[in-house]
Amino acid sequence: MRSTKSLLLSSVFCLLFPLALTAADNKTAHADLTAAQIVEKNVAARGGLQVWRGVQSMSWTGKMDAGGGSINRSRRMAQHMPGRNGKMQFAEDSDVKNGSSAKQTELPFVLEMKRPQKTRVEIQFAGKTAVQVFDGTNGWKVRPYLNRNDAEPFTSEEVKEESARAALDGPLVDYAAKGTKVEFEASEPVAGHEAYKLKLTTKDGNVQHVWIDKESFLDVKIDGLPRRMDGRMRNVWIYQRDFRSVQGVMVPFVLETAVDGFHETHKMVIDKVEVNPKLDDALFAKPKA
Repeated sequence: MRSTKSLLLSSVFCLLFPLALTAADNKTAHADLTAAQIVEKNVAARGGLQVWRGVQSMSWTGKMDAGGGSINRSRRMAQHMPGRNGKMQFAEDSDVKNGSSAKQTELPFVLEMKRPQKTRVEIQFAGKTAVQVFDGTNGWKVRPYLNRNDAEPFTSEEVKEESARAALDGPLVDYAAKGTKVEFEASEPVAGHEAYKLKLTTKDGNVQHVWIDKESFLDVKIDGLPRRMDGRMRNVWIYQRDFRSVQGVMVPFVLETAVDGFHETHKMVIDKVEVNPKLDDALFAKPKA
C-alpha cells in the first residue's frame, strides 16, 4: 500500500526534506526521527491533519479475491483501516493448506464508512448480496450464500473486535486524542524499501504494528487481525500500495493480505473512492423483521 503516484509522493518528500540535503544527510535525519515525528510526517503525507478531520464519511468500490480459502481475509482487509470481523467463509482454511481449495475468483464489493464508527460492507457472490453492518454499538449480517437470509446479530466477540477498530482515518491520525501510545520499534524492509516499524498500544491495551515507508512516509504495511488457521493462531499482515490522492487525502488502491505460514495472499483492488458521500444513518440500521 509505485507508478503514476511517484511524482506526487516525490513532491511530498521534497516538502519534508530540503533539496540541499545529501543522501547521507537524509540517512542521518531518518535515524534522528522520534516516533511522534514519524507519525507527523505520515499524517502530512496522507493529506494532513485538518483535511482528515474534515472527512466524515467514505465509500470504497472494487473487487476482492475469494476462493482458495476464506473471504474473511479479504473482507478484513477491506475494513482494517480500515482490519473488521465475521464468518464469511466460502472454503475451509484447511483446504488451502491441503491444496484442494476452489479456484480463486474476484468478488465485487462496496465498503461504506461513517464517523464515528459505522461501517457497511456488501459483497456480491453467486448472484446474491452478503451484507455486514456495524452501527458503532451493535452489528448484524446477512449471509445468503449459506442460506441465511435473515439478519443475524454479531456475537459478543465480533462486537468487541469491531469496537476496537480504528476510525476511517486509521490509527495514526489524532492518535494521542484516541488514547493510543506510539513507539518506534525497528527499521525493516517492506517490499524492497526501508520502513519504520511502529508499535501502537491503544487505551484498551491492544497492540498493533504499522510500517511507515522511509521515503514516502506512507503506511505501507499494518498488522491485521490474527486468525486461527490449521489449528493455531497465525499473524496477518496487510500490505498497502498504489496510494492516490482523492479530494486531498491519500488512499491505497491496492491492499494485499498475507497470513503467516501460507504462500497464497488475497488482494483487494479499489476502483472508486468517494470522500464525504451522503450516507444516511438508515444504511447502518438493522432491518426490521
